[in-house]
Amino acid sequence: MKRGKNYVDSKKLIDKTKTYEGAEAIELALQTAKSKFDETIELHVKLGIDPRHADQQVRGVVVLPNGTGKTLRVLAICKGAKADEATAAGADFVGGDEMVQKIQQENWFDYDVIVTTPDMMGVVGRLGKVLGPKGLMPNPKSGTVTMDLTRAIHDIKAGKVEYRVDKQAICHVPFGKASFGVEKLTENYNTLMEALLKAKPAAAKGVYFRSIYIASTMGPGIKVIYRV
Repeated sequence: MKRGKNYVDSKKLIDKTKTYEGAEAIELALQTAKSKFDETIELHVKLGIDPRHADQQVRGVVVLPNGTGKTLRVLAICKGAKADEATAAGADFVGGDEMVQKIQQENWFDYDVIVTTPDMMGVVGRLGKVLGPKGLMPNPKSGTVTMDLTRAIHDIKAGKVEYRVDKQAICHVPFGKASFGVEKLTENYNTLMEALLKAKPAAAKGVYFRSIYIASTMGPGIKVIYRV
């Protein structure tokens, strides 16, 4: 694959024979963020689990202390008093059956996260084939199916991120923007790694963190060591 000049120059900054401390890797990642836009800083962790087994799934949410740098648009699908609660909590769009119909009929996706109450899941569940592939389907494990809509919406707006292992046992999670600087990104990184460690399945054997890489959106991966 032919790489651009910025990428090639960035690779020269990284010693491929070295495994970096978290803050050191973040500082390097910021040096590789050469684009004109505010690049996202991403974490990629290979876990020592077998995601084919239900007892070795790793999935959860964590609120980053310094947010993600992205303002998420929240759609709350709910009725009655819960709709009033969602509006007061700062949801960008609020409604019940009419929102489900809008998604079905208009292919409407002008939002980033959907929250709903358990009583609405029978209706929202019909959207599984539409929302599932886009990662928008509400789920109790991610805190988006709940009676406490105020907390759910506040957490999302404050910088909640979801981590979820893929078929290759890798978690890919953004944890801030290059403009945050080393200190804030390091705080976010440490919070995220602690959450991943706490989520370690009891059935997981051997080394849990097989490999850890940090990278900017357009930059090369930087290998990291995590000390428990």
